[in-house]
Amino acid sequence: MKIRKICCIGAGYVGGPTMAVIAQKCPEIKVTVVDFNQARIDAWNDENLDNLPVYEPGLDQVVAEARGRNLFFSTAVDKAIHEAEMIFISVNTPTKTYGEGKGQAADLKWIELCARQIAAASDTDKIVVEKSTLPVRTAEAVTDILDNAGNGVKFQILSNPEFLAEGTAIEDLHKADRVLIGGDLNTQGGREAIEALVGVYSHWIPRDRILTTNVWSSELSKLTANAYLAQRVSSINALSELCEVTEADIDEVSRAIGADSRIGGKFLKASVGFGGSCFQKDILNLVYISRSYGLTEVADYWEQVIKMNDHQKGRFAKKIIKSLYNTVSGKKIAFLGWAFKKDTNDTRESAAIYVADHLLCEKANVHVFDPKVKAPQIQSDINYLQSRNQEENESLLSIDTDPYGACRDSHAVAILTEWDEFKTYDWQKIYDSMLKPAQVFDGRNILDHDALRTIGFRVYAIGKA
Repeated sequence: MKIRKICCIGAGYVGGPTMAVIAQKCPEIKVTVVDFNQARIDAWNDENLDNLPVYEPGLDQVVAEARGRNLFFSTAVDKAIHEAEMIFISVNTPTKTYGEGKGQAADLKWIELCARQIAAASDTDKIVVEKSTLPVRTAEAVTDILDNAGNGVKFQILSNPEFLAEGTAIEDLHKADRVLIGGDLNTQGGREAIEALVGVYSHWIPRDRILTTNVWSSELSKLTANAYLAQRVSSINALSELCEVTEADIDEVSRAIGADSRIGGKFLKASVGFGGSCFQKDILNLVYISRSYGLTEVADYWEQVIKMNDHQKGRFAKKIIKSLYNTVSGKKIAFLGWAFKKDTNDTRESAAIYVADHLLCEKANVHVFDPKVKAPQIQSDINYLQSRNQEENESLLSIDTDPYGACRDSHAVAILTEWDEFKTYDWQKIYDSMLKPAQVFDGRNILDHDALRTIGFRVYAIGKA
């Protein structure tokens, strides 16, 4: 089965970059990315590539190459579904904030709405691909809806989870470690659907890196991959606190254990805590699924990864408060960074949000500078927590467009995102503009701490005495 037309529902951090690369590598396939958000689609179609709604290094060049040739962005959802042979579902699946499973289970209402819209708009057989991160056995629900709400057409459901790291997503797509495709291996139609998607990826991914499994293994593999990575981060962060009280150095410990070939050095960088759209959500999902099957010990084990991450963010905020004589009320604290990691404008579950919230509850005046995150997003992130009313948030939280302005007259500077440019700043200039004693809290361990101390800063670094 040769695929000629693809539709992707959802123009966010996964759908946009993934479809752009597919269009780039498969010029004979028409790829249409659809979304109900008109402003987002307009941004994807903006002639100024600096205005793309997703910041990802290299994405602008990929979009420039394929857009208008075989890559299109539209709000005509039904039309794109009707024309496509293969439909990717790439919509948000946030953690539920209400009802059964609140705080742990994935909210699948957008997935169900997609399934129903696909069923209503289809009059030919389709391959439906789960691209969103979903709890195991979601495909069962999607299949049930499509089989019972459709127009008698046949649907094949595939699971094709993304394994992208934001900030390196384009490179990850171009040179993937593996592509995972799950489908119905027991039927001819299922195997043909799998091979159709294999045929798309094999335009640029070696066949031995394209793994095929049953649907359930594919869905569960995505959750557990993120859980394992998050577990490593929480493990090194737990050791960072021990290092601080024993005068060990977390970077030296990390290098020592990472040199063991059985362990490896990746995801052993201590920090203020992990963020992003996947790690916390997927672990909570794994916890909820385990509990729903009565696997209490399994659920408790994975839940501890989240507890350790929350503890790391909390103790970072408390360290700032303690170092400022146990009160930050009315004091200016500068935040350098708001995105959950460098080279992305994604702020979902960013550690900065929760550290700021803790300080705002203590009536601190927090000034934020981030090179890629815009002011409305920062205010929205704080308002979403509903810790205070919007007016109070606006009075306490300020967003600066200049890092030196953010730091001027501040009592302390906190590094919350590991943007490379922060290393190149004139820290003598920053020191001269701050109230004394001037303090730096490096939540990412990216600065030259000895050089800062020579200037006169008091420095607090994660995992260092």
